[in-house]
Amino acid sequence: MAEAAKVIENTQRDLNIALVNDLAILFNKLGIDTLDVLEAAGTKWNFLPFRPGLVGGHCISVDPYYLTHKAAQVGHHPQVILAGRRTNDGMGGYVADQVIKLMLRKGINPVHARVLVLGLAFKENCPDLRNTRVVDIVDTLRGYNCEVDVFDPWVDVAEAEHEYGLTPIQQPEPGVYDAIIVAVGHGQFRELGAEGVRAFGKQAGNVVYDVKYVLPRDAVDGRL
Repeated sequence: MAEAAKVIENTQRDLNIALVNDLAILFNKLGIDTLDVLEAAGTKWNFLPFRPGLVGGHCISVDPYYLTHKAAQVGHHPQVILAGRRTNDGMGGYVADQVIKLMLRKGINPVHARVLVLGLAFKENCPDLRNTRVVDIVDTLRGYNCEVDVFDPWVDVAEAEHEYGLTPIQQPEPGVYDAIIVAVGHGQFRELGAEGVRAFGKQAGNVVYDVKYVLPRDAVDGRL
């Protein structure tokens, strides 16, 4: 029973995040800022303050699969849980696709474009790489033939190489990137601020996309 309680706690969080991820995709199509909507909804006392984003880690992104596997063994097929997992597992690719669209709108050719991804850990201010979905952003961008650099001052380079075949850079070079993605809300990236993050981009034009609401809305080209 204790194990079941832990699993459904993480599954509930997974589904709540999947809901706001689904809403973020919808609001983007409607031209509405997701955070504005969530903050307005949060004025109601019983609104649950979840935010969209990438769902990784060793619990929330894993436990729903344990639960659905056990359910299948007894002949039950939990559609809602699996739908939430599909939504959350697709968010890395969605972010990358949005960045590509923003680049194209600015006349930036994605092929061989240089993209900087800020953050690799599965959550802010920690070195934990387990099941990080930032790798999905990287893989999708590389599928467009972008040249992707990953910078994360928290993570161990050797571990990133071993687990994902990624070698994070030691320090981004200013003024060389066509796009910058703030993928993890580390304190160091918040301290950089909009000006510091944008400084990594080419002066002739660049795209900044904020996954974690680290920067002000008017300082970025797109965000979840």
